[in-house]
Amino acid sequence: MGVKNIKELFQGTPIEIDHLKQKKLAVDAFNIIYQFLASIRGYDGSLLSDGEGTITSHLTGLLYRNARLLERGVKLVYVFDGEPSKLKREEIKRRAAVKAKAREELEEALERGDMERARTVAQRTSKLTKPMVEDSKKLLKLLGIPIVEAPQEGEAQAAYLVQQKKVWGVASQDYDSLLFGSPTLIRNLTLSGRRKLPRSNRFITVNVEAYHQHELLQTLDISREQLIDMSILIGTDFNPDGIKGIGPKTAYKLIKEHGNLETVLEKDDKVVLDADYGAIRDIFLKPVVSKEFELNFEPIDIEGAIEFLCDERGFSKDRVFGTLQKAKKGQDTALKQKSLDSFFG
Repeated sequence: MGVKNIKELFQGTPIEIDHLKQKKLAVDAFNIIYQFLASIRGYDGSLLSDGEGTITSHLTGLLYRNARLLERGVKLVYVFDGEPSKLKREEIKRRAAVKAKAREELEEALERGDMERARTVAQRTSKLTKPMVEDSKKLLKLLGIPIVEAPQEGEAQAAYLVQQKKVWGVASQDYDSLLFGSPTLIRNLTLSGRRKLPRSNRFITVNVEAYHQHELLQTLDISREQLIDMSILIGTDFNPDGIKGIGPKTAYKLIKEHGNLETVLEKDDKVVLDADYGAIRDIFLKPVVSKEFELNFEPIDIEGAIEFLCDERGFSKDRVFGTLQKAKKGQDTALKQKSLDSFFG
């Protein structure tokens, strides 16, 4: 989205996972699941699957990454997207075309026997199907993780949960939740650790990062409305092309100089925007959200999870059982700590 390169203007604060202990985070479900579909693949770029050919890459990610967080005492709420808005549908069509082209490149790489290229290109072909979504929800419920169904944008709903103080922050790789009004964004929650760079033998360390909206706006000396205007200039999910040649630094300069998008378009003849920016603004400032939801954190159903993952999807029973035992221990410790805090508070 428009502020995807916000690091050119503002750096998040690296934090340790333990900083999130006892905190509730609203996870942008589709954003995280797509991460797993892109990154958890075989040597040739193929997705993991069971003996029947049912895709399991997303379940692998959801199990082991969430179990690690539950073990550390982090409380998660997964928010799923609803029906896309009219403006978002255009972006979905564009992404489908990009994936179709990537699939062609993947086939060519496989024909050449270029497995490294195949794996790199395959990451751009990820498609989240309805059965995958249903399997994801089933596993999350077995892990005791609450699910919230958004009427439209998942990040808008997640931001609303933070605004209502139902959770502490939003966990996502995108920055949209800041535009939707979330006070806190956590990035790299499920990606932290040592990562190998594509087509290279180099490794980098990916840290969990915290972005606080008030610090961002104060540092840049702009309002949330101006941040949204900057994003529209750069390009959002609702006008992905933005304006050619305008990146974060130029957009920031224009908004600081002119104050708002209307004045930029009026004063600068070189800036031509073919988009209904008023409608895009309303999506961020007046998002469609549900005010009726329940956040019931339940104990992990180890027996049910093993039946689903091992008996139905072919996972290793010993590994799954050990993973869930550790997660449940962390979950139980967090609940006991909460009781002690309440007693002495």
